[in-house]
Amino acid sequence: MITTVIDDQLWSALGDPIRRQVLDILVTDGSATSTSLGERLPVTRQAVAKHLAVLDRAGLVHAETTGREKHYRLDDAQFARAVAQLSAVGKTWDARLHRIKRLAESMQGQSDRS
Repeated sequence: MITTVIDDQLWSALGDPIRRQVLDILVTDGSATSTSLGERLPVTRQAVAKHLAVLDRAGLVHAETTGREKHYRLDDAQFARAVAQLSAVGKTWDARLHRIKRLAESMQGQSDRS
C-alpha cells in the first residue's frame, strides 16, 4: 500500500510530457521565461504559458516578475515531494511485480511437475 498521500493536482501536472520537459529545463537552467521556454519546446508560447500555469497551481514552479518578464523557477520543496511520491509508487509497483513473478514461477513449477 502507498503510504504517501497522493496529490491529484501534482500528479496531473506531472502527467504531461511538455510539463515534464519544462521541469527538466528549469532543473538544468535554474529559471526561464515563457518566451525562452517556447523557443525550446515544440509548442507555442501561449501553450507554454498554460503549462506554466498548471505547474504553478501544483506548486512546482513560481514566477518572479523582473521588468516586463516573468522568470519561472522550480520550487525545490514541492519538486522533492513529487520525486518522493513517484519513488514510493515505483517501489510499490516493483514489490507487486515481484510477487506476481514469484506466483507465476510457482505456477510454472507446479505445471512442470504434473
